[in-house]
Amino acid sequence: MNTSDIIKLTQYSHGAGCGCKIAPNILEDILNTHLSLPDNNKLLVGNSNKDDAAVFDLGNKMALISTTDFFTPIVDDAFDFGRIASANAISDVYAMGGRPILAIAILGWPVEKLSSDLARKVIEGSRSICEEAGISLAGGHSIDSVEPIFGLAVSGLVSIKNLKENSTANEGDIIFLTKPIGVGILSTAQKRGVLKEEHRSQFINQLIQLNKVGEKLGKIKGVSAMTDVTGFGLMGHLIEMAEGSNLSAELYYSQVKIIEGAREYLLQRIVPDATYRNWNSYNKKVSFEKGVNVMEAFSILSDPQTNGGLLIAVEQSAVDEVKQILMENDLVSFIEPIGKFTAASEKIITVKQ
Repeated sequence: MNTSDIIKLTQYSHGAGCGCKIAPNILEDILNTHLSLPDNNKLLVGNSNKDDAAVFDLGNKMALISTTDFFTPIVDDAFDFGRIASANAISDVYAMGGRPILAIAILGWPVEKLSSDLARKVIEGSRSICEEAGISLAGGHSIDSVEPIFGLAVSGLVSIKNLKENSTANEGDIIFLTKPIGVGILSTAQKRGVLKEEHRSQFINQLIQLNKVGEKLGKIKGVSAMTDVTGFGLMGHLIEMAEGSNLSAELYYSQVKIIEGAREYLLQRIVPDATYRNWNSYNKKVSFEKGVNVMEAFSILSDPQTNGGLLIAVEQSAVDEVKQILMENDLVSFIEPIGKFTAASEKIITVKQ
């Protein structure tokens, strides 16, 4: 039997995909500094923005997008791991409204535990996604590590007028999301060996789906802000958008698409540890209106996503244009809004039925 047929990568990692991200409140402590930073008027988006990538003004009405993202295995198959980690990293460029142009690999591999053949399959999976995105996997760096780790550093380009940030939403903006949520629950079900075969293909397909539509959405002036939903869950990333924009938001829970199977596994109490970590970081900023199933909603909305959908703030005047772009890109299931931004209030997010 081939080694790759029996080794399950998730057995070698304590986390899974973006679920291994450091908790939002702890990350804020880590990034807090009293050191003064040098002035750089070319840096359009930097660390202070809590955004998806750094953005540097190239001086010709164009900007360079620079991002990196890596994590431990979310699936057992090495080729799929490479594909998922790569799609996840490239999505940060799309979330800024940009076009990826180049990728560099980041590989950590426990060489005494896992074969080099498996590592090669990870790289092959990465190359396949880079090819789909129209970019080269042009190099990288590797280390011998305790757990398997893979990801990319990705560069992209964007016209400065099309640049989208996560902190520029306006009061009254309508909120859209381009993928279902709940993949963290399915990932945990897989790690426990109970993920059903009928849920596996949708699970993998969503994880490898590139958010290419972000580049097209970036060209719409009425798209006020954009980000992608990853390890902090839908709730965490919506809070980042609202706080960064000095706003609050209403979230319509019944309008949020949930990946098939997630509710079934929730009934079995299959929940990622990172869900509780996320919820503990921001629960004081959230309120639930009567009629919402709070126990289910907190598990779904705090579920850590990997390569999640684009979370988009859209001015009322541009809603029809955005819906048209979504339909043209096979995203017709996501043309209904999931919420709207409101004036700042005591709670950052109000979850409505």
